[in-house]
Amino acid sequence: MDKLCCFNASYSQLKGGRSTSGCGKGRSNQGPIKYGFSLVKGKANHPMEDFHVAKFVQNKGHELGLFAIYDGHLGDSVPAYLQKHLFSNILKEEEFWTDPNRSISKAYERTDQAILSHSPDLGRGGSTAVTAIVINGQKLWIANVGDSRAVLSSGGQALQMTTDHEPNTERGSIENRGGFVSNMPGDVPRVNGQLAVSRAFGDKSLKSHLRSDPDIQNADIDGNTDLLILASDGLWKVMANQEAVDIARKIKDPQTAAKQLTTDAVNKGSKDDISCVVVRFRS
Repeated sequence: MDKLCCFNASYSQLKGGRSTSGCGKGRSNQGPIKYGFSLVKGKANHPMEDFHVAKFVQNKGHELGLFAIYDGHLGDSVPAYLQKHLFSNILKEEEFWTDPNRSISKAYERTDQAILSHSPDLGRGGSTAVTAIVINGQKLWIANVGDSRAVLSSGGQALQMTTDHEPNTERGSIENRGGFVSNMPGDVPRVNGQLAVSRAFGDKSLKSHLRSDPDIQNADIDGNTDLLILASDGLWKVMANQEAVDIARKIKDPQTAAKQLTTDAVNKGSKDDISCVVVRFRS
């Protein structure tokens, strides 16, 4: 059962909505895995655009840990849609238990098509996504679109499990689709001078120049697997992977660890929305 430390987070989870800021924790019913999360609204003069998922569910006799960060832009409708629908779409795929890789990829693409078809209701914005599925405490599947990141700690060593989809690194794909990458002084590279990621859900006006297919990785959870950190770029802009792992490993309670990471990111000058989930696999 999830234990939540503030009313906003509790209310939003019960209603299936967002946590605009707050923290919470929970644990597996079948093993030692615990998780915690922390969300902090940034300095921008718009509503919180980061959303998360952190929970354990039962599915066909298996226990699944479902963890995600969705970092929206130009509004909060698309990340809210992902929070509600992406995991359910993955688990609806008939091949999930035999071919998780293919099922996750298909669900990402189908979810993006659904978002585009609902664009009059969801608006012109978009969202990154990083999702992690823990299967029976033994196997980990991670996928991402955009620059929200997953970092795994194995024996204290930080392993980046996702690819940051940035315009400069995928310039060829963007240009082949008829787009361009701007590199204005004092600014980050942007697709068509607008978007700072090269893959995203939504963004209908830029979609012909963007990709929404995820990079997917998997790992066995063994005796060396310490913890997993999922976070939006509000954290990773100011903190290295190993630094985040070192901070989180020193704190037994994953909620406290997540809160420490978001606090440190703010203290380091991050002005973006910051969301973080820490999953601890061993005591």
